[in-house]
Amino acid sequence: MAGKAAEPQVIWARPERTGRGPRPAFTRADIAAAAVRIADTGGLEAVSMRHVAAELGCGTMSLYNYVPRKEDLYELMIDAIGAEHDIREPSGDWRADMIRNAQETRAIMHRHTWVPRLMSGVYGFSPNTLRYLEHCLACLEPLDVSYSVKIELVALLNGVVTTYTANEIATAERTRAMPWSEEEENAVRIAYLGSQVATGKYPRLAAAFMADSGPIDLEAVFRRALERVLDAFDPGPR
Repeated sequence: MAGKAAEPQVIWARPERTGRGPRPAFTRADIAAAAVRIADTGGLEAVSMRHVAAELGCGTMSLYNYVPRKEDLYELMIDAIGAEHDIREPSGDWRADMIRNAQETRAIMHRHTWVPRLMSGVYGFSPNTLRYLEHCLACLEPLDVSYSVKIELVALLNGVVTTYTANEIATAERTRAMPWSEEEENAVRIAYLGSQVATGKYPRLAAAFMADSGPIDLEAVFRRALERVLDAFDPGPR
C-alpha cells in the first residue's frame, strides 16, 4: 500500500534526495509551504496528499516519494512555521525572554490557526523545533535549575500558550459563524448570568462579580498566566 512504512520512521533521518537519478522536482520546503497555504486557507481538514499534490502540480502518488505518510506532512508543516520564531540573543533576563517567546508563539498560532491541533511531542524533533528548544534553554541559562526542569518549564509554558490560544481561536471562529454580533451574543449571556446570580443561589459568584466589575483585560489575563507558570520554577526572589 502506497505511503505505508514497514517500520516507524523519522522523516528527518531520511535523505531528502539520493545521489542518483534526476534532480527532484520539489523540495521538502516546497511541499511544506504548499501544505501550510492549504491549511491557512481551508483549515487542517483541507490538507491531504491529493490537495498538496494539486497545489504543487504533480500526481498524488508521486508525492509519496517525498513524503511517505500524512504524519510526515504534518511534521513538515510544523517545522515550516517554526522558522517564524525570532531567534535572537538572550537578554539575560530569563523571565522577559520566555514571556517574549510565549507571546510570539501565540502570535504564530493566530496566523496559522490550525497549529494548536498539531502541537504534540510527536512533532518535536524537526530542525526548527529543536532550534527553538535550544533557544529557550539558552534564555533559561540564568535560572539555577537542572536542564530537565528547564525542559519541563518550556513544555508547561507551551502547553498554557497552546490551550489559551486554542480557546481564543475557537471563540473567534464560533463568533464568525453566528448570525448576530459578538456584542449581542455577550449581552444576552450576561443578562442571563445576572439573573441567575440574583437568585441568591450563588453567593460566592455574586461576590466575585461585584469585586471584579468591568470588562476583562484578556491580554493582562494571558500575561498573568505566563507569570504564574514562571513563578512555579523560580527558586529565588524576583
